[in-house]
Amino acid sequence: MGIQVLLIEDDETIAEPLTEGLAHFGLTVDHVTTGAEGLRRPYGDVVLLDLGLPDMDGIDVCRGIRQVSDVPIVILSARGEEADRVLGLELGADDYLAKPFSVRELVARVRAVTRRTQRTQEAAPEPVYEPGPLAVDRRTRQVWVGEVQVPLTPKEFELLALLTEDPGAVYSRQQILDRVWDPHYEGPTKTLDVHVAALRRKLGHPAWIQTLRGVGFRLAVHTGPSEPT
Repeated sequence: MGIQVLLIEDDETIAEPLTEGLAHFGLTVDHVTTGAEGLRRPYGDVVLLDLGLPDMDGIDVCRGIRQVSDVPIVILSARGEEADRVLGLELGADDYLAKPFSVRELVARVRAVTRRTQRTQEAAPEPVYEPGPLAVDRRTRQVWVGEVQVPLTPKEFELLALLTEDPGAVYSRQQILDRVWDPHYEGPTKTLDVHVAALRRKLGHPAWIQTLRGVGFRLAVHTGPSEPT
């Protein structure tokens, strides 16, 4: 079965050619024009979300979807401000595409995020990683700091899980993007910085994830007390 897409876009002059273009590449599109409709519909394999909706801000729609589903979300927006991109990514969006864009580029992004999701779902359950107060359960996708469970977005969890595969080892930016996002990832590299910053904040201590300037990132095993935020 082909990729099932939920398109949340109120501008028919954009939605109609976009739906036709995606169908040309073999994708099936369910189109709605409001955030409320989008939250009620089945999400399919990927959600394409416009931020400028008539009834509610697309950022709130992103937050609502992420509270109940790990479905990949690609934000489509004419808003070019960095703050919007960062907020969308922090809330769990998997990619951000600024208008105008080509259908071919969008299809490539959609296929990339769905491939990554499929690989994650097919991966065999792995053991719990537990250095000091940090516990990462790959089977249940739960993270604990001491007795406190730390809620993470899907990408934040996958980033942390990767760093725990070989604690202390340095992963380059491209290695992380290839593993957590998609092989040969060509999207904005700012995405990684946003997720690293969010992880540091949620885990409660910046030193848990170390940056080696010009090299990459590594997980520092921290055995002292820390309070997640």
